[in-house]
Amino acid sequence: MSLAEPAALPVATSAAPRLDVPKRLVARFKASLPAYLLLLPSLVFLALFTYGAMGRVLIDALYQRATPKAPVRFVGLDNITAVLADPAFTGAVVNNLIYAVGTAIPSIGLALLFALTLSRTHAVSSALRAALFLPVLIPMVAASALFMFIFLPNVGLLDYYIGRLIPVLPNWLGDPDIALYAIMIITIWKNAGYYMLFFLAGLQAVPEDVMEAAHLDGAGPYQRLRHIILPELKPTFLFVIVIAILNAVTQVDHVFVMTQGGPSNSTNLVLFYIYQQAVEHYDVGKASAATLLTLVALMGLTALSFRTMANREGGP
Repeated sequence: MSLAEPAALPVATSAAPRLDVPKRLVARFKASLPAYLLLLPSLVFLALFTYGAMGRVLIDALYQRATPKAPVRFVGLDNITAVLADPAFTGAVVNNLIYAVGTAIPSIGLALLFALTLSRTHAVSSALRAALFLPVLIPMVAASALFMFIFLPNVGLLDYYIGRLIPVLPNWLGDPDIALYAIMIITIWKNAGYYMLFFLAGLQAVPEDVMEAAHLDGAGPYQRLRHIILPELKPTFLFVIVIAILNAVTQVDHVFVMTQGGPSNSTNLVLFYIYQQAVEHYDVGKASAATLLTLVALMGLTALSFRTMANREGGP
């Protein structure tokens, strides 16, 4: 009997934890189940229309179809090589870079100016905020139709007013040298009010006591802006820059409506190039390769933006 008792003790003490671990996991799963069920519809749509689409693009970039009814054949990296060697794609990339810089900098600058001017809440500032945000609510197609009327040569609103000062006016959408800059105006007009909201939210986080102390110490508006406001707005700047980069690549409705990439491919952007390859030329492999290259470039630019801002803030 004395030999049986010591043998029973280890079994009892070692079996208890083994039974507790599954019970804890089951209890944790039951507690989290309502949250997972609420997230399930969004996860399904995300898997089907985001990650599933990205996987399909990756697969299609490795295959090629000569005609719509021809069988597909594996070509490896030939589609990517063909895209990189295509002068139309190179021109679209250059146009997109010019478009991104030419729209992001003015839009962000105007948004910051509007936010600083209208940061104080009163009746006039509220009305001006609503007026500046109104272009965001207008669909890009409708805005493009409006600006087509503004840019009409000789009879458009722009020529009507500027023609009184300048006798010879260019064809705003028909001149390859200025057509890209003309469609930039639409993007700046639409996005400035949108970015203003983020800067207004960022300004709410600026400590009022620090601003008052700086004012009492004799710091002028420029010193307060440079040494207090702008450093506090660094996270907002990071977010807005990333959004501006994404908008510069994904906003292409105005190109469809106004120029169709012309004249002479001067307004052809990367997304419109992908549309041409997929829909007009039915070269799905080449369109997928261009999409894949664009996704990689966007991920690299986004990572670089986060890394640069982290280094400036003294992060890792």
